[in-house]
Amino acid sequence: MPEERSFDPLKLENQLCFPLYAAAKEVVRRYKPLLDRLDLTYTQYILMMVLWDRQAQTVKELGEALYLDSGTLSPVLKKLEQKGYVSRNRCTDDERSLMVEITPQGMALREQALAVPEQISACIALEPEEAKRLYDLLYKLLGSMYE
Repeated sequence: MPEERSFDPLKLENQLCFPLYAAAKEVVRRYKPLLDRLDLTYTQYILMMVLWDRQAQTVKELGEALYLDSGTLSPVLKKLEQKGYVSRNRCTDDERSLMVEITPQGMALREQALAVPEQISACIALEPEEAKRLYDLLYKLLGSMYE
């Protein structure tokens, strides 16, 4: 009779973190050539997506939406401001808060970015129902980590 193996929690194939990490890294790698055409990094792109939707947000609100801290956001915002896509100004009602607003040039970039989601979905081998299920599970995971 073959020897029964016990579960080894330190085996790579038993780690949920590894396929999450590897898949995220590969997806972001697939975005790179598409975003290079827009002169955006992935982090700049997801930040712009929030602003294309909401036009203005505080740095705190952006951080919450993107699960990023202000130390990560600050250089990204500075670069986007240099490119003319956003403006940063102190809030008039609370000078401790920094308001980020999309510029007309930043809104115009949205038109160029419209093809990116379709191009990405074409290189990810998931049926729409599978993608939706994965999306829901990942947000469930994120939600449980930020409670």
